[in-house]
Amino acid sequence: MTTKILALTDAFGNLVRFELLPGHRFDTVGVEPLLTGISFGALLADKAFDSNSIVDNLNERGAKIVISQHPRRSKPLDIDKEIYKWRHLVENFFCKLKEFKRIAMRADKTDNSFKAMIYLAAAVINSK
Repeated sequence: MTTKILALTDAFGNLVRFELLPGHRFDTVGVEPLLTGISFGALLADKAFDSNSIVDNLNERGAKIVISQHPRRSKPLDIDKEIYKWRHLVENFFCKLKEFKRIAMRADKTDNSFKAMIYLAAAVINSK
C-alpha cells in the first residue's frame, strides 16, 4: 500500500495541514481540502500542482502563483523565480518528516494512526 502526503507549510516550513491520498491518485485531487478556509499571499508548488483549476482558484483568491510548470502547458505562466527558490522549505519539511522511520516506511496500518504519527512528528520538528 502506498500513500501520498500532501502538505501545506507556512513561510517557515512548519506544517499547517496535510492530506493523505492513495499513492495512485493525482496530487491535484487533494489541493482543495488543503486550501479551504486559509488565506495566503502566494502558493509555491511543484509541477504536480500545475493545473488550470488550481491556477483559476488562486487567481480568484488574489494569491500569487509560484508553480513550476509542465513543459506541455500551452501558455506558460510568469512566475517569480526568486520566490520559487523558497519552495525548498516544503522539501526540507518532508526530509525531516522522513527521518522518522515509522513514517518513512508507512508502518501504521490505519490512516488515522498514520495521521497521528505525522502530527506527532510535526510537533517534534516544530519544537526544535
